[in-house]
Amino acid sequence: MSSDIVLGTATRQNLLALQGINQNLDTTQGHLATGLKVASALDDAVKFFQAQSLSDRANDLAVRKDAIDQGVSSLTTAVNAAQSEVSILQQLQGILSSAKTQTAAQRKAASTQFNTLSNQLNQLLNDASYQGLNLVNSTATALSLQFSNSSKSTLKVSGQNLLISNVVTTKTVASKLATKLVGSAWSKVISANHTSKFDIAFNAIQNAIATVQAAAASIGGNVTFLQSRLDFTSQYIVTLQGGASKLTVADVNEESTNLVTLQTRQSLSIQSLSIATQSEQAVLRLFR
Repeated sequence: MSSDIVLGTATRQNLLALQGINQNLDTTQGHLATGLKVASALDDAVKFFQAQSLSDRANDLAVRKDAIDQGVSSLTTAVNAAQSEVSILQQLQGILSSAKTQTAAQRKAASTQFNTLSNQLNQLLNDASYQGLNLVNSTATALSLQFSNSSKSTLKVSGQNLLISNVVTTKTVASKLATKLVGSAWSKVISANHTSKFDIAFNAIQNAIATVQAAAASIGGNVTFLQSRLDFTSQYIVTLQGGASKLTVADVNEESTNLVTLQTRQSLSIQSLSIATQSEQAVLRLFR
């Protein structure tokens, strides 16, 4: 058995040195093969778990980043819908302005156009959903985002009801015309002698435009903030991943230099072992 073999001191020292070099050589080759100097807790428990903590944090933020990105899309959809609504409301104002000088027959055709646009406006708002979330047709909806699992940093954007029946609000009996126009033939609501009521309706829609523009500005402000948060999160993820890499990633230049050095030492150690063995053989030849 190998345990019964007694090696000379020089041979044993050279053998141990060669074993140490081979072990270091295997380690260096592993670093170059994987690109990691700390691949498991066995390599360096402290650095391994520190890097893992940083990586876990980066992965969590990556998930949050995706949610923020989707939130930007939800808000952008709402802003675009509000802007389209303003355009349609302005078209309705144009119809009202023209109707002041039209005949009864022309007003009847105009009222049909007015009602069609009004209904299309509501349909547009009802279609303005992103992943099932609609922020412009109901106050019961809301966009909720959590930016981190380690803090209470959140954002909640409440939905708004921008349907025409909600934004064209009136109080006086005369100004109720603004809502009565929808679904009615104007010849039944307004006679040729009451063109001022068209002005009342025009002004009511003007107020609605201001309401919608304010809603769009409010939502748009959140988009700007989320874009800033998105940029910060992206940079933060890069920083965390870089920190983890500093703890675990091997320096290729250093490891390559180590490999060449160890290979040289391995060759020298083998040569020294051979010389030590030859010395023992020389002693053996004395007995021949």
